[in-house]
Amino acid sequence: MAGPRFEVELQAPEPLRSFLLRHTELLRFRDLPDLDRTELERLVAQAPADLRQLLATQGHFSPVVKLRVADPDPAGAARPRVLIEVDPGPATQVASVRIDLAPQASADPEAAARLQAVREAWSLSPGLGFTQAAWDEAKASTLRSLTGTRYPTARLAESLADIDPDSHSAHLSLVLDLGAAYTLGEVRVEGANRYPAENAVRLARLAGLVPGRVYALADLQAAQQRLAESGYYASAFVYVDTAGPPEAAPVVLQLRESPRQKLVLGVGASTDSGPRLSIEHVHHQVPGLNWRATTRARLERDTPLLEAELASPVDDGGWRWSTGALAQRERSDDLAITSQRLRAGRSHTTAALDRSFYLQYDRARSDSAALRALGPLQAESAVSANYAWTRRRFDSLVLPRSGHGLAVELGAGMTLGGTENLPYLRGRLRWQSLWPLSAGDNDAGRLAVRLEGGAVWAAERARIPATQRFLAGGDVSVRGYGVRELGVAQADGSVLPGRYLGVASVEWQRPIRRNGVLTDWEHTVFIDAGSVADRPTDLRPRYGVGTGVRYNSPVGPLQVDLAYGLETRRWRIHLSVGLTF
Repeated sequence: MAGPRFEVELQAPEPLRSFLLRHTELLRFRDLPDLDRTELERLVAQAPADLRQLLATQGHFSPVVKLRVADPDPAGAARPRVLIEVDPGPATQVASVRIDLAPQASADPEAAARLQAVREAWSLSPGLGFTQAAWDEAKASTLRSLTGTRYPTARLAESLADIDPDSHSAHLSLVLDLGAAYTLGEVRVEGANRYPAENAVRLARLAGLVPGRVYALADLQAAQQRLAESGYYASAFVYVDTAGPPEAAPVVLQLRESPRQKLVLGVGASTDSGPRLSIEHVHHQVPGLNWRATTRARLERDTPLLEAELASPVDDGGWRWSTGALAQRERSDDLAITSQRLRAGRSHTTAALDRSFYLQYDRARSDSAALRALGPLQAESAVSANYAWTRRRFDSLVLPRSGHGLAVELGAGMTLGGTENLPYLRGRLRWQSLWPLSAGDNDAGRLAVRLEGGAVWAAERARIPATQRFLAGGDVSVRGYGVRELGVAQADGSVLPGRYLGVASVEWQRPIRRNGVLTDWEHTVFIDAGSVADRPTDLRPRYGVGTGVRYNSPVGPLQVDLAYGLETRRWRIHLSVGLTF
């Protein structure tokens, strides 16, 4: 394949030089196979106009551009060279900004306040350098702020950037046409065939789409997300019909429904449990009950399980009833816990806050060499009343950069079976926070801090099921140790679940740059500590330290960590995907 037909040497200050090399039209013709000298001279004659247009977008309206074609050098270059010299001249600065309302907006009592807010938020203020990109973004940002609340039909009636090349100044002016102020009216549903339309209306109203409410784009987006996440709809599009009366504009829900039944097969693997095969069946509308039935089965080396759940549609307050059963076997080293669980209660779930009340029955049978040496193995069971509360305040639930999350679980129960039934209390708290160390392109990353604590308060002789006690270790606990490897040590070296848990982690997450540009990759260093014991005074932290990389994928961060357990003096690889909270 023939090489380029000519070379280009461009002299210009950075970063303008890189910008011009990326966008100049002349470079598009370098690989034309039939390009002769006459055609090259014609292209070079047209190039100054193109370069001046490009420089104008960067705020340089009085550049000096020189081009010439140099013949091949017998001792050097084998092809012609196009020599370009660019003196961009002074950069244009914004001299004045004027933002006004169209005359028809004067009757709106909210108009003056919105105009003041737009003027205060205007990003391209006097004294700043003028570029076409900054001008376009300032106008787009203004329009977004107007159409986002109250005025969905707002537009820029006039916009002008008056450039004075002699004084290198820009005089900017905008005239805003707010249009009508909209409030929401009735909710209309399109595409409801399998599932009742009132279910979709209820979900939309829970997201804030209530008649009489002032129009807000964020409410429409929240309703759209809630409908999509409900499972009943494969897609949802929510908009306000601006052809209707502004004082009661109809809200339209365009839905594409999911099939009544769905079967999902999954294959995966983890460093802690090896290969995994899963199957899930969902029936969105059980005949005669109209509740959703979900059945899951997972085949895995250390944690196989079978689970079934029935859940009602949400009510007008956003709550749903649910009941379910779970059977699983958890194995780690010499300890195997076979357990069953029955649960029934109510839950309320949003993107930021989860709440649930439920009654639960637990039965667990622990098996290890140490337990068998003590006598016949016995199952432990209990019934409990529980409350769980989780709040998430992250800037993003997919790729968080800052924020925090807090989760609290409280339960009161009674042991069953054996010679006596004894009461117990159980509590668990989790907290995670992300603290940015700087902002902007010079981002130094962030600190991720994670704390977890748990306790079971009961008489020493109370036989608390193993699933109500605690173990630690693994990908999202204490790295450097296997999953559920940290517990109450036994004489033979095995561990059992304990009544008290403490875990802490500090991690530095720092973006990786390539050629000075931030990438989707990050580097991490961390230290984890955790302990499990039957008495608070016996808690002795086990430490894990390590480093890793993460890739910020569309579904969340994918992290690969290499951790060293200071207690075991062993290295472990840990994989995790997404924000676990």
